[in-house]
Amino acid sequence: MNWSRLNPVRAVLLAVGSLVARAGLIDRERVERATDLSWPRIITGLARMSRSTADVAMVGIALGETAIAGVGAAAPFWGLAFALGGGVAGGTIGQVSQRFGAEAFEELALSVKASAVLTVLITLPVVAVYLLVPNALVGLIGASPEAVEFGADYLAVVAIGVPFAALNLIGSRTLVGADDAWTPMILRGGGAVMNIAINAVLIFVFDMGVVGAAIGTVVSNAVVTTGFAVGLARGGLPGMGAFPVQIPLSGPHFDRELASDLVEMATPLVGTNLARNGGQFPKLYIVGLFGENVFAAYVVAMRVRGLMDTPNWGFSMSSSSLVGQALGADDEGEAGEWAADVLRFSMAVYVVIAVGVFALARPIGSVFVDDPDILPTVTAFIRVACVGVLFSGVYGAATGPLRASGDTRWPLYAQLTGLYLFTLPIAYLGVVADPIGVQALYAAIFAEMAVPAVIVYHRYRSGEWKVVSRDYRPDAAATD
Repeated sequence: MNWSRLNPVRAVLLAVGSLVARAGLIDRERVERATDLSWPRIITGLARMSRSTADVAMVGIALGETAIAGVGAAAPFWGLAFALGGGVAGGTIGQVSQRFGAEAFEELALSVKASAVLTVLITLPVVAVYLLVPNALVGLIGASPEAVEFGADYLAVVAIGVPFAALNLIGSRTLVGADDAWTPMILRGGGAVMNIAINAVLIFVFDMGVVGAAIGTVVSNAVVTTGFAVGLARGGLPGMGAFPVQIPLSGPHFDRELASDLVEMATPLVGTNLARNGGQFPKLYIVGLFGENVFAAYVVAMRVRGLMDTPNWGFSMSSSSLVGQALGADDEGEAGEWAADVLRFSMAVYVVIAVGVFALARPIGSVFVDDPDILPTVTAFIRVACVGVLFSGVYGAATGPLRASGDTRWPLYAQLTGLYLFTLPIAYLGVVADPIGVQALYAAIFAEMAVPAVIVYHRYRSGEWKVVSRDYRPDAAATD
C-alpha cells in the first residue's frame, strides 16, 4: 500500500488543487506532481515549526511570559544558522536541480561538496561569537534583565547546533532538487519530533528550563545531520531505500568553476536571509519598547505565522526543483508553465489557511497564554499575521523560479526594501506617535510580508530569470 496517498496534508493539497484545476487555472497533472513533491516538505516545515512553537509553549508553561520573551530575544541569533545555511542551500538546489535534469551527476556531487564546505566555513565563526558573549548579544534586543538571562542561557547552548542546522539545509535541498522530498521529511521531521520529546523530558522532568530546550535543539540537529551525511555518502539509508543521488567520498572533491557559480548564486540569497534576519534585531528592540506583554504576544504571533507559512517549505522548493529541471533540459517554456501553476496552487492553499486561522485566532492564542490581559493582544497579532501571510505565499512561490535560475539578487532587494524602508520605520512610528501605538506594529507585520512579495512578483513576471539561467546551466561553461 502507498501510505503517502493516505496522508491528510496530501489529501488537502489535492482537494484545493483540484478546485483550482476545475476553474481552469492549473493543469491537473501538474497539481499531482507538485503535490507529491510539496507535501513532504510541508510536513517537514510543520514538524520543525511545531518544534520552535513547542519551545515557546513549554518554556511559557514552565517559567512564564518572561522566559517566552527571553527565548524570543535569542531566536534571531539562532535564525542566523538558517540565514547562512539557507542562503547557500538556495544556490545548492539551483545547481542540483539543473544538473539532475541534465543527468550531470559528477557535477552535481561536486556542487554538494562545495556547499557543505562553504556552510561550515561561514557558520563556525558565528558559533565562536555566540559562545563567548551570549549576554551581550541578547542584551542588544533591549529586553528586561530577567529575559536577557533566559535568552543568554538558551543561546550559549544552542550555539553548538548552528553548523548542524545549516548543514541539514544542504542535505535537504540536495534531495529535493533531485525530486526526493520524502527523505528530508523523514529525517528532518523525525528530528523535530525527537527535539520536542527531549525538550519535554528536560524541561518538565529534569527542570532544566531554557537550557533543556536548547539541548534538545542541538542533539536533534546533530542526529539529522549524521543521517543526511551517511545517506548521501552511501546512496541510501537502511529502511529508507536508495537516494536519487550519491555523493561519493572519493574524488574529485573540488571544481573551481562550479564553486565560483555557487558563491555567485548563493551570496545574494545569504544577503537576503541576513537582511531578513538582521532586521529582526531592531524590530524586536522596537517591540520591546511597548512592554513585556506586547513583546510576548508578538513572539507568540510570529510562531503561529511560522506555522501558517509552512506551505512555502513545499511550494517554493518544489517550484525551484521543477523549474530548475526544466531549465536544465533547456525548456524555458516548460519552466515558465511550472512556475505559474505552482504560484496559483500556492495562493489557493494560503487563502484556505489564512481564513481558518483568522477564525480560530483566540483559541489558538489561549494555548500559549491564559492571562486575560494578554490574550486579546495575542489574538489581534495573530489575525494581522493571517492577512499578511497571504503575501508571504506570493513571495515564496515567486522566489522559487528565481532561485532555480540563479536570478537571486531580486529577493535581496525585496527584503532590504521591505524591512528597512517600510517595516522598521512603521514600527518605530508607534513609539514616537502615542495615538498610533500598537497599531503601528500591526501595520509593520503587514508591510514586512507585502512589500517583498510585490517586488519579487514583479521580477518573476518580467521573465528575465529565464535569460539569467542561461549562464548557470550545465552546458554554460562549454559554450563560453
